[in-house]
Formats: sequence, C-alpha cells, structure tokens
Amino acid sequence: MNNLKVWPHLTIIALLVAVLAGVGVAWWMKREPAASAKEMPNAARIQRVDGDVALSNAQDTAAENASSEQWIAATANQPFSVGDRIYTRENSRASLAFTGRNFARLNPNTSLDVLALDPRRTQLALRDGSAVFDVGYLDRGDLFEVATPYGAVDFEQPGLYNVGIDNGQVLVSVLSGLAQVVGLGGSGQISKGEMLTLIGQTAADVVLSQLDGRDAGYLVDDYYGYQYPQYYDGRYRDYNVYLNDPYYFDPYRRNASYQYVNSYVPGLYDLDYYGDWQNVSGYGYAWSPRVDSGWAPYQAGYWMTDYPYGPTWVSAEPWGYAPYHYGRWAFVNNRWYWVPDTMNTVPSYSPALVSFIPFDNNQIGWVALGPGDTYVPRYYNTGWQPYYLTNDDLYQRVVNLDVPGAVMIVPVDEFARGFDWRRARRADRNLLAGVNPVLDPLLYTPLRNAVLNSAWGRGKKDIPPGIAKKLDDTFVVTSIEPNAPNFRPDLRRSMRVETVSDRGKGQKFKVRDERGNGNAARSNGRPAESVERQAQAPVQTERANRGQEKKQAAQADRPVRQQAPVQQQQRQQPANRGQEKKAARTDRPVRQPAAPVQQQQRQQQPRGERVSQPRATQPTAQPRTAQPQAQPGGGQQKAAQPKAPDKPKGGQPQGQGAAKGKGKKP
Repeated sequence: MNNLKVWPHLTIIALLVAVLAGVGVAWWMKREPAASAKEMPNAARIQRVDGDVALSNAQDTAAENASSEQWIAATANQPFSVGDRIYTRENSRASLAFTGRNFARLNPNTSLDVLALDPRRTQLALRDGSAVFDVGYLDRGDLFEVATPYGAVDFEQPGLYNVGIDNGQVLVSVLSGLAQVVGLGGSGQISKGEMLTLIGQTAADVVLSQLDGRDAGYLVDDYYGYQYPQYYDGRYRDYNVYLNDPYYFDPYRRNASYQYVNSYVPGLYDLDYYGDWQNVSGYGYAWSPRVDSGWAPYQAGYWMTDYPYGPTWVSAEPWGYAPYHYGRWAFVNNRWYWVPDTMNTVPSYSPALVSFIPFDNNQIGWVALGPGDTYVPRYYNTGWQPYYLTNDDLYQRVVNLDVPGAVMIVPVDEFARGFDWRRARRADRNLLAGVNPVLDPLLYTPLRNAVLNSAWGRGKKDIPPGIAKKLDDTFVVTSIEPNAPNFRPDLRRSMRVETVSDRGKGQKFKVRDERGNGNAARSNGRPAESVERQAQAPVQTERANRGQEKKQAAQADRPVRQQAPVQQQQRQQPANRGQEKKAARTDRPVRQPAAPVQQQQRQQQPRGERVSQPRATQPTAQPRTAQPQAQPGGGQQKAAQPKAPDKPKGGQPQGQGAAKGKGKKP
C-alpha cells in the first residue's frame, strides 16, 4: 500500500523534471544563435582596384575545391572578411582598408587571405607576391600579423612595412616601426631601416641587412602616391624626409571625419573629399555628400551574396563604404545626411542598413534605415538559415519609407544577377500603400530562391588551375592559432595554417648580420644579376605610373602650391649630400600629364620585395587643388580635380587612440 501511495508522487515529479528540462533546452536553443552572432568578425574594405583582381568568398572552407570554384571579380567598396582571399594578377594592384587607420597595398601576382579580423586581432596570410602594410594604430595587446610560408611577421609598432615572397625567400623590410618575425626555426626583431631575409621553411639561413635610403624612398613614395593621389605631393622620395615626419599624410591627422566617427570604421578619409559635415538639429554632426538634387542612398551600386552575411550592398560611389555599412540616413530640409554612431559606440559592421519591401509581380524594393529604426544583426549558416543577434521584430515600418524617391524597385531576378541601377525605378506613394517591410531579405521566398540559385550572380572569374592549386597547397606559419568562427569551424585546416610551438618562439634566429658591409642588395642569398634585373623594372615604369596618378593635379588651372616646407627640410640636410641633394633644393617643374589609364594598367607595377638597389632621383610633382563637383542624381561622380583637405578643426581628432602614444607612427 505504501508503494502504491508513493508511485503517483514520483510520476508527478518526474513529469515536472521532464517539462523543466524541455523548457531549458528550448530556451538554450533559442538563445544559442544570438550567442553565436556575438562572435561575428568585422569586415574590411577593398578601397581601390587596378587591373585584374579576384576575390574568393568560399561559402564552405571545409570543401576540397571551395576556394577554386567561387572566385569573383573584385571591385572597389566590396567588403571581405574571415576566410576570404584576394588575388591580384599580373600588372594589377589593390588597396585594402582593415580599419580607418590600418591599410595594405597588394602588388601584382599577390595572394592575401584573412585569418582573423576583430578589434584586437588582425591575422593575414601572404602566400605569394608582396604587399605594403601601413599600420597607423595599435593599442596595447593588439596583434597585427602577416603569416608567410616561412614565418609570422608581427608588427609591434605603428609603421610602414613591406613583406614579399621571392625565389624561395621571404623578405621583410621595416620602413618605419618595429617588427618581430616568428618562424619554425626561431624568432628575431627587425628595426626601422632594416630588412630580414628568411631562406627556406626552417629559416636556417637568416640575413639581416640595411635598407638603401634611395631605394626605400622610392618604395615609400610609390605607396603614398597610390594611397593618397588626391593630395600626396611626392616629398617622401627622400627617405630622410619620411623618417623625420612619417605621419604628415596620416588621414587621422588631416581629415575632419575622424572627429565625428570612431576611427575603427574603414573609409573615413574619403568623406572629407566628397562631402561636408554639418551640425544637424536633433542628430548632431552628420555628413552629406555633394550630389545633385533627387539623389538618394543605396541606389548607385549592386547587391552581392556574401557568405555569411547574405545580400550585401556594394556602392559605385567612391565614398560609398562607411555610410552604407554603419550609422543611419536622415532626410532633413530636402537633403540626405549620414548620421554615424556616437564616438563611444563600438562600431558594428552590417552588410546593408536597409529595410526590404516585397511587391506584387515578383518585385523587390529597399529603403535606407533612419535614426531610430531598428536593425537586427544576423548571419547565415551554410544552409542559409539565419542566426539573429537580437529578438527584435523583423517586420517594421521605417521612417524613410515616405520620403519621395527613397525606395528603389527592381525585379527579383535582376536583384540576384546584378541590376543596372540606372534603369531601376523608384516607388511612388500609391505603390507603397499597404506594404510590409522586412529586415531579413531571405524571409521573402521569391528573393531567397533567386539569391540561392544565382551562382553568386555577378562577375564570376576563373583562376588558372596552377595558381589556384599553389595557393590551396601552400602552408603559412602563424605565431598564434586563429580563432575559428562558428560559420568557418575548419578554418585552420582549410586555410593551411601551422602555428609555431612555444619552444620555437623561445629560440632566436642565427642571423648573418650584413648591415655594415655597404652592399645589402647583393647579400641576401640571391645572385647580383637577378637583383639588378628586379630593380630595373620599377625604374622604367615609375614616370608613367606616378604621372598618371597625378594626371588630374597636373591638368588643373589653379596656381601651383609652393613646396616651401619640402625645400626647407632639404636645405637642412648635411652639405656632403652632393650634387643630387643640391638639385633637389631647386623648384620642381610641374609634371606633364602621363599616358592614359589604359596604358598605365598594361605596364608592370613595382613588386617592392627588395628596397636596397639605388634608383635615380626624380623631380617632385607639385599638386594642384580643386573642389570635386556634385554627383548626378544616379550617383555617378563627375570628373573633378583633387582637393587637399584642411586639417580638422579643434586640434586632434577625438577618435580611437587619439591620446595613446602607440597611435602614432614612430
């Protein structure tokens, strides 16, 4: 009898436990996607493309042939993130922005992969070619690392670095700053003005040499002329001028935009050149582009399917990165303003801050989110199922929906394949009556089917099988294992990453020191003849390349700005510099316009692996300035002459790292 009395109570307790367990599991499953979304990495920006450049955005890096099947044409303003790979073909270059202060320029025949990208860690992989890395800011404890087949190059201070792979060697040149190389055979530091050569994967032969000043000046001048064509004046051809003031052209010091936006956001220095900041009532300082009347945001560009973010906006406007992936847009007094997040807000990348509007007849529209509108951060798994960061409502009426001309409409099929925005139409008030905007575009079934069946929709490219195999099979060495995000769990194996052991980190390289022999160019394990041949190619193309980058400046009608500061610095050099330095003190003539852009792209660009062979001194080009004209309503930029931006008002910008010593280049 006692057992019969106890049995019902045990049954009830067991049922309660089961119910509570089920509720707990359901709650955990509901919250798990949000926890995963918090681990999302940031995205970086392709800010300039010259020639044939490809981007691999493999959806599943665990697949054997993922990186060779999903190459697409790279364009300016394309985002890229962890697991992506960029490759420049012959006679091609690309400029990248990881933040608003850290950049890279890829030389021809170069491959760069992204292993980690977050506010405290940037890990890249260089498998072939060479690149210049411009590190403008590092906080205490930050890691900025370039993995190579023979060792990891850690940039320990802000500075300018050149890393290249050439004939079985890895060459690391420190133009300014301080670098640490960690390889399987040991580690060692490289100071300003030095080059370290690693020969072989075990780095058994390590050579430390001194950079030739004229050659280093050429490389610095080539980088700054490419990175800042609007206002660079050629002063860094003299390497000593660069060393005396390496941050003269630092956009953080020159551009007012860094006063109003966190400097972690890429693409800020474009804003001063193409628009203006104003104090807008109710919003604070906001930026407005110089465009024609009738213009609206998110209407000049195209959509790409970017794993794991989904449909991502790529703007055709030269300034169109930061305002389309951060902040909100407000329509005030018949003018559009970009309202950035507050300075103390940690920037969070978004593929497009818009609301999507399904229409009848298989059409889709979109409109920019305004201040106060909710955005639900998300990413997708390999089956394109969404993971949401917040639990906000995905169906909302947004403030800009009623702004005339703010909603762009295209057929669903054109959205997926890549539409011609000049032929797209805008929705009128009657068409917008009764619509139901949605924040996640893949919740609209016709659009989801079109996107997933679009074969990545735009600019698919074929990489030669030999190059693809080489990039896939080449291992790289890191000092710290990259953190694999949830959407790329097999990152280390798929990206061919090997991490140096703690024992290897503790060993020191056995370095052959050749800094004092006065012949660094011929002391790095490579025959002198090949060094000379490599040095000749950049010299032969320097005039055409540099002249084309300054073509607009040479054609302007305004008076030439005097270069008194440059001349004064040059007069301070020691008298024993010789006739070459005396000639540099004279007034430079304005450089004549160079060959057309098509001819420039056919020429071989400098690879920049070595910077030790002397080069002939070239006259300094003097810039001309002019205000860029307004863009037409469709968003295309009219031909405009460069304008040298004024320094920010109120002294130093108040962005990230404004008061930290490591935020300056040494």
